[in-house]
Amino acid sequence: MSEAGSDVRRKRLRWRSWHRGTREMDLLIGGFADAHLGTLSEEQLDRFEQLLQMPDPDLYRWLVGREAPPAAVDHDILHMMRSFKFSPRSG
Repeated sequence: MSEAGSDVRRKRLRWRSWHRGTREMDLLIGGFADAHLGTLSEEQLDRFEQLLQMPDPDLYRWLVGREAPPAAVDHDILHMMRSFKFSPRSG
């Protein structure tokens, strides 16, 4: 993918991350996206995008450890998201 195409993809993923439908998920996923989207490889972006397609209740349970994720989504990005420590935006 071209650099311009990659930038557009990252912007689209960031927007989707901050517009999940619940404030809790916006903060968890949007905060992670702000911190990590710029450094993820194309393959990692694919896996992140896969997670964004999951229903919020399922993804929330996986992120907070209430339920084990299915093997298909138990990958590096989910692990990174689980260990991510949200901190409120300043300003």
